[in-house]
Amino acid sequence: MKNLADLRKIKEKAKMEMASREKNVKYRVVVAMGTCGIAAGARNVMSALVDEIGTRSLKNTVITQTGCLGYCDQEPLVQVFEQGRPCITYGKVTPEVARKIVADHIVGNKVLSDYVFKQN
Repeated sequence: MKNLADLRKIKEKAKMEMASREKNVKYRVVVAMGTCGIAAGARNVMSALVDEIGTRSLKNTVITQTGCLGYCDQEPLVQVFEQGRPCITYGKVTPEVARKIVADHIVGNKVLSDYVFKQN
């Protein structure tokens, strides 16, 4: 990289690669990784999600992270976005619950109502 034009080319290439990867994505799983989430165990939840999705070789699911969602008493929080459906937010997620989210919600298409966080 020698100049700003080279940097712009790299950026555009990365954006195109990301768009092509996400073309077949049905589920986007987002883990709240603010300081409150991390203190409550969000790193272990994220690891469990990554492991379970990898073990099942799910190509239609991506995992990302975000900052604090503002509901610190419900951490760790995990949101599941599915194309054409409302977002489901799970609260007080443990690594075991994270694995159930993958197995039941993403693979089995069944929302785990016992763990859904309902915002007031």
